[in-house]
Amino acid sequence: MVTLMPADGSGEHPLAGSAPLTREFFDRPTHEVAPDLLGRVFVHGPVAVRLTEVEAYGMPGEDPASHTYRGRTPRNAVMFGPPGHLYVYFTYGMHFCANLTCLPEGIGSGVLLRAGEVISGIEVALARRSAGASRTVAERDLARGPARLAVALGLAREQNGLDACVPGPISVRAGEPATAGSIMSGPRTGISSGRETPWRFWIDGDRTVSPYRPHVPRRR
Repeated sequence: MVTLMPADGSGEHPLAGSAPLTREFFDRPTHEVAPDLLGRVFVHGPVAVRLTEVEAYGMPGEDPASHTYRGRTPRNAVMFGPPGHLYVYFTYGMHFCANLTCLPEGIGSGVLLRAGEVISGIEVALARRSAGASRTVAERDLARGPARLAVALGLAREQNGLDACVPGPISVRAGEPATAGSIMSGPRTGISSGRETPWRFWIDGDRTVSPYRPHVPRRR
């Protein structure tokens, strides 16, 4: 596991200062990009999260679980733009979730950021996650789940469409990629369509990975 404390005594963990990933990195099919994102570091302002769990979503007309399955809409327009951009959406009337777009402009696919370990800016992340809570949030739970990850990083509607491949508010750093032997895959969480597609990827044994939950139909 990566330590939460900066190794050099500064306010930033060394992995958060590693080289940013290029646009070419994201210009690939999502099921190739997703496992390659494990161990990488997402940075937004003072907070950096080492990614430990992600889910890939495919192209229009091919993946019924993808937001782009039925084509372009005002909501999912960012996913049809260039690769390496942040797609943030609001779900269940209460949560934001963050994705990174993949493949060339006009296609429409992305990788959902499901969970990670806060390695820099832990005080800021803790304050965001503890706001309104009745008890202190445990460190392992700061970014354990897609909505929690978005809150810890301070991602909301205002960040939708930001480019992660140029100098700016957000970036995805090279970090230390997970080894092939540590990467597991399985069905995606909580979806009703395409639920058997094994495009959820996570680092085996990492304490920040969220628990798998299959889709449960809502009672009318």
